[in-house]
Amino acid sequence: MDSDLGTLLDHFIAQSMEVQHKHCGALPQLPFDPAWPSACIVENDPTPDQMVHWHPVRQQPASDMFERLTEALEVELHPDIRTWYTRYWSDPLPARHEDGDLTLLLCWNDEDMERLRGNLLGHLMAKQKQRQPLSLFFACTDGDEFMTVDNRDGSVWLERPGRKPIRQLAGSLGEFLATLTPLPSPGSSE
Repeated sequence: MDSDLGTLLDHFIAQSMEVQHKHCGALPQLPFDPAWPSACIVENDPTPDQMVHWHPVRQQPASDMFERLTEALEVELHPDIRTWYTRYWSDPLPARHEDGDLTLLLCWNDEDMERLRGNLLGHLMAKQKQRQPLSLFFACTDGDEFMTVDNRDGSVWLERPGRKPIRQLAGSLGEFLATLTPLPSPGSSE
């Protein structure tokens, strides 16, 4: 199997859409919000609150948010987290891990990417203040736990806000992604 994270993410996205189609017979849907547009939306000229189909799409060009975040922090951020958030525009994607269900966080549009920047900045500053290794989140559970990439070596960890990492889940984001099973998106009819 190709260990390149971009290729693994491409494969996972394709699997997610296959699972969606198999279980629901169509792409995932959500209510259209004209104030929250995205290249992911399939319908042309939707009306407010109309249920629209969507699918992940490659960012063209990829967002420069991580370059700006790196400059603001004066810390180089792990390339895996850059690839994770700048390869696709997408609504969050559900998946199953051996420990339970989780939600993979992705960005819907440029405004969502700016929200992410603010959230990552706050998380990284809290880690610095607590004198803990820097980590960057990319997924969350239904509870108060989330999955992070350790900025030093790219390993994946389970964490709780404001606490030290609980335990290592994988040696890399690609390795972690390969253990996941895609699930149909919530709100889709079965």
